[in-house]
Amino acid sequence: MEIKVKKLTDNDVRRLGIRSWPIWEKEASSFDWFYDEGESCFFLEGEVEIETVDGQRVTIQKGDFVSFPQGLRCRWNIKKDVRKHYNFE
Repeated sequence: MEIKVKKLTDNDVRRLGIRSWPIWEKEASSFDWFYDEGESCFFLEGEVEIETVDGQRVTIQKGDFVSFPQGLRCRWNIKKDVRKHYNFE
């Protein structure tokens, strides 16, 4: 399962209505996570390394738009406190 990370323009952010999505915040920490549904999110602050059960490692930072697929099992290693908009599919 692939985690997709990309940069968006301000026009993309407006078009997708991201600023109206709820916000999630979490301090530096590590935890296991399972996505029982897909999630898209836009990172406002922070730095996270995600490690999937198949060994994929992805670093996510401020300004990244990320798509997590349904069924993904991973470990979140939050290196800098996170603040992100999120939307479940």
